[in-house]
Amino acid sequence: MLSPSVFSVALFAAGAAAHGAVTSYTFAGKNYPGYQGFSPANSKKVVQWQWPDYNPITSCSTAKLRCNGGTSATESATVAPGDKVSATWGQWTHSQGPILVWLYKCAGSFSSCDGSGAGWFKIDEAGFHGDGVKTFLDSETGSGWDIAKLVGGNKQWTSTIPQGLAPGNYLIRHELIALHQANAPQFYPECAQVVVTGSGTATPDASYKAAIPGYCKDSDANIKVPINNRQIPQTYAIPGPPVFKGTGAKRVRDFTA
Repeated sequence: MLSPSVFSVALFAAGAAAHGAVTSYTFAGKNYPGYQGFSPANSKKVVQWQWPDYNPITSCSTAKLRCNGGTSATESATVAPGDKVSATWGQWTHSQGPILVWLYKCAGSFSSCDGSGAGWFKIDEAGFHGDGVKTFLDSETGSGWDIAKLVGGNKQWTSTIPQGLAPGNYLIRHELIALHQANAPQFYPECAQVVVTGSGTATPDASYKAAIPGYCKDSDANIKVPINNRQIPQTYAIPGPPVFKGTGAKRVRDFTA
């Protein structure tokens, strides 16, 4: 008979084999553990919002789309404009779909911040770079999707806090949209708490902002994708508004295997 601790590990492994969640972060060079959803007693003090599960979310309209059902965390990380911010997925298996990284500025304390309203803005995104000749939307080996770099587990995606970003309390949201099943998208979002320091004044205007849920519809062509149909244009437009770059001339993004 399994002990409670062994059972928790086994359950976590079983869940990870099918799906994926952010399991740790690195903010401004400092490592932060993620929330252990199947062993919550071991992760009471984390920057990540504590999610109930990481089963796939399959609708653009469910409230769970915002932060995978998470509502709070006890800690926060400190970053400055220009700092690198990374999320690590302990396991990931799908080679098709976009990566989106969002921020949301809280009006006050984290305890009263729920991410509601059209305040979310993207600071990074990654999509499809196939040519439609040798590399197609559904290609597995030699995938044209950046998300394929996460396959295999313990892989990290690194973005940069926009230059000149106004200081304050922010939610950071990492989102993977798995498109490997035709017309059946799966959303995997996770949120964490970061405090942006400095004296910047850059704030995105309404053209960069969206509500979550609200930034996509289930019927959108880049959400409901017949990915195995190679007769359709082999291109992909990432959902949501454009990426906010702050006062920087261009976006900076790194990938770490």
